[in-house]
Amino acid sequence: MSTELRRLRNYIDGEFRDAADGRTTEVVNPATGEAYATAPLSGQADVDAAMAAAAAAFPAWRDLVPAERQKALLKIADAFEERAEELIAAEVENTGKPIGLTRSEEIPPMVDQIRFFAGAARMLEGRSAGEYMEGLTSMIRREPIGVCAQVAPWNYPMMMAVWKFAPALAAGNTVVLKPSDTTPASTVLMADIIGSIVPKGVFNVVCGDRDTGRLMVEHETPAMASITGSVRAGMSVAESASKDLKRVHLELGGKAPVVVFEDTDIPKAVEGISEAGYFNAGQDCTAATRVLVHESVHDEFVSALAKAASEIKTGQPDDEDVMYGPLNNPNQLKQVVGFIERLPAHAKVEAGGHQVGEKGYFYAPTVVSGLKQDDEIVQNEVFGPVITVQSFRDEDQAVEWANGVEYALASSVWTKDHGRAMRMSKKLDFGCVWINTHIPLVAEMPHGGFKKSGYGKDLSGYGFEDYTRIKHVMTSLDA
Repeated sequence: MSTELRRLRNYIDGEFRDAADGRTTEVVNPATGEAYATAPLSGQADVDAAMAAAAAAFPAWRDLVPAERQKALLKIADAFEERAEELIAAEVENTGKPIGLTRSEEIPPMVDQIRFFAGAARMLEGRSAGEYMEGLTSMIRREPIGVCAQVAPWNYPMMMAVWKFAPALAAGNTVVLKPSDTTPASTVLMADIIGSIVPKGVFNVVCGDRDTGRLMVEHETPAMASITGSVRAGMSVAESASKDLKRVHLELGGKAPVVVFEDTDIPKAVEGISEAGYFNAGQDCTAATRVLVHESVHDEFVSALAKAASEIKTGQPDDEDVMYGPLNNPNQLKQVVGFIERLPAHAKVEAGGHQVGEKGYFYAPTVVSGLKQDDEIVQNEVFGPVITVQSFRDEDQAVEWANGVEYALASSVWTKDHGRAMRMSKKLDFGCVWINTHIPLVAEMPHGGFKKSGYGKDLSGYGFEDYTRIKHVMTSLDA
């Protein structure tokens, strides 16, 4: 006896719609490996309709005074709080994440971030007007860009959607947002909430796969394409957007170095690093998964980290004792398994290294030591609950190895030496450097990387400004 699957739909021009051609894809709960819903597999007609709706809504939304857009965003934040349990339930189905951690670690920052951008709408900064040529006054206008095509990832479907739509709407843009094909449920629910607050066409959701995302980026209507995803996806978006010179905002992969010096408090470092490495099953571009430890404390650190990993539990969302849930999909599980299976002979699995449970896509918290700088697992993003450990001899080597990857999103330094911490924060080539901590984020500070981790900033005033353009206005004083 089969169970009827729930039907998710696109949200376009203020109404829920199936894909124009009726195509759908099944959505699977990664904690069970079973389908629970269908979602539209949107094509050209759906993308055209969403873009047309966003373009039609843009002039009126752009021309609202910032205080009115602020009011709308504050209402959205309030509504997210009021319907938090619905959002949590949708996100848990999306991802298999622990219910309690989703409630405590995702809803509060999401709501705070929306409220931050609501305030940012009224704090546009620019140079003061002045006379830089005799008889002429110059001023700067900071304006919204237009329609924004946005693609969110599957690791934090709700929060990454917030990081995209909140600054865009606050700045006066309209949005067409595509969730990952594996995690559309919470974004569709967001559309129901946001659509009841903003005018039709201001916020649109189009479900689909990579081809749907490609159609959005290649569409002639958007002035900006924003994606959080893999390096490969980011490069594809940048290439597609270059054909008509769209502005591009990319938050891509990471391989965060965690540099542990001999003077640090090892138990405290192990606690912080294990939490930052295994949270969300390591499916985080900033996860603390590449540890560089001074040779004098290497063995002590590895032993303590392996013990900590052995005590961490993964399991079903309703189990209050689990730290993280499953990997998001079968392909991601296969990727993590492949990294471990291909380990070189000199590597040693100190903890984990195997799947967990008879259903779902769970993987044990894993520690791998004995690695060299050019090993595949050191150079490439695993995006799973796997922490690697290398031993370094001095500060110069630590900097060389830390920077010796193609990614440049986040990093951390663990030491009691203030001067060393300052030197390292200068030399580390990453968009964020944490000192004696790893992974905290606040709405007021920017998040974004260098190199193949992309460009553009999320959060903060910098992230808000990324969704604006600058216009110079000059007027004659003799007119």
